[in-house]
Amino acid sequence: MVKKSQGFRVKTRKKLSREARYRPTITKFIQKFEIGEKVIIEQEPTSFKGMPFSRFKGMVGEVIEKRGKAYVVKVKVGNKIKKVISRPEHLKPLFLK
Repeated sequence: MVKKSQGFRVKTRKKLSREARYRPTITKFIQKFEIGEKVIIEQEPTSFKGMPFSRFKGMVGEVIEKRGKAYVVKVKVGNKIKKVISRPEHLKPLFLK
């Protein structure tokens, strides 16, 4: 028997789906975040680069540093603190300015 592939996007049929002809705006890709700002991790399915793992979808975290074009976000999962590296198109500010 052949072993089933367990890729990065496995079991995300509904999580990473959008309506037909959906196109994200360019502002989503160039938005800036400050250190200490609270953000929501929301994956953008049209962009594969810098996408956080699907387990972190909908979680709220705090930006702790900028790394290249991406941001490092501190997220609490249970009793642990995890660091998620994500590009800005996969993040959403918690409070709109």
